[in-house]
Amino acid sequence: MSAGLPISVAALGAAAGTVAPWLAARFTAAAVPAAAVPVGAGPGTTPARPLLSAPWRSPTCAVIGAVVFGGLGVAPGVGAALPAFLAVAALGLVLAVVDLACLRLPDPLVGAAALAAVVGLVAAASVAGRPDRLLGPLAGAALSFTGYALLALLPGSRLGFGDVKLAAVLGLPLGWLGWPPLLTGLVLPHALHGLAVLGLLAARRVRRDTLLPLGPALLVGAWIATLLG
Repeated sequence: MSAGLPISVAALGAAAGTVAPWLAARFTAAAVPAAAVPVGAGPGTTPARPLLSAPWRSPTCAVIGAVVFGGLGVAPGVGAALPAFLAVAALGLVLAVVDLACLRLPDPLVGAAALAAVVGLVAAASVAGRPDRLLGPLAGAALSFTGYALLALLPGSRLGFGDVKLAAVLGLPLGWLGWPPLLTGLVLPHALHGLAVLGLLAARRVRRDTLLPLGPALLVGAWIATLLG
């Protein structure tokens, strides 16, 4: 592979990251930091609180966008589905900022990510002449939704149904790659979230019963799973 594609894709990611805080502000400006407890959470659970007091600066998101897009540009197995992965990643940047700022995963953004994934993957399957490849994304979305929905319904669960819907969306591109990336993308976010919680506890930024957003961990876990192929 020539260096031209990864560099071009990384530049596109920098542009997406630059506008992500601006788009996120449209969903966070009127939002009140979440205080509701997810389905199944115990009565003594501390209300969730945002980790960002203000939207991230565009330069920070631009660097993150360049890294995320650049990684997808060289990820094995993506192939003709790269536009679908990039579209989901672009919306994922916005979702991550919103979730960190006000602990929400707005349905319009999640729905747009789902539509982008479906359209992009259908186009990729058509170009490859392999409509059967769409079975993997469908199975991935179904498995991700079912698994996370069951976790959200468990007594004491801290999962919200925004997380469940985002997991189902991420199951589409991960399912395109096959079962190993899909399973990695299902499990890895919990490990990443756990490490983040430990770090925040050590820094005394949260309490043990404080609810924290899972959306960023879902997105990072899916990205790493894609890179591992």
